[in-house]
Amino acid sequence: MKNPINFLRTVKQELFKITWPTKKETLMGSITVIVLAVIASLFFLLLDQIFKTGLNFLIGY
Repeated sequence: MKNPINFLRTVKQELFKITWPTKKETLMGSITVIVLAVIASLFFLLLDQIFKTGLNFLIGY
């Protein structure tokens, strides 16, 4: 970095190229993440219960 002024100009130009997501896109992305997290947690809960039942059967509880 030989010229800090030139660097700052380049940074400013790059900042104007950024396209931010709209409010709707952000909301839909957030809802998608929450729904998938709930589905994954339910899946692992079910899997855990199946393993628990299987182990209890094998051990004899």
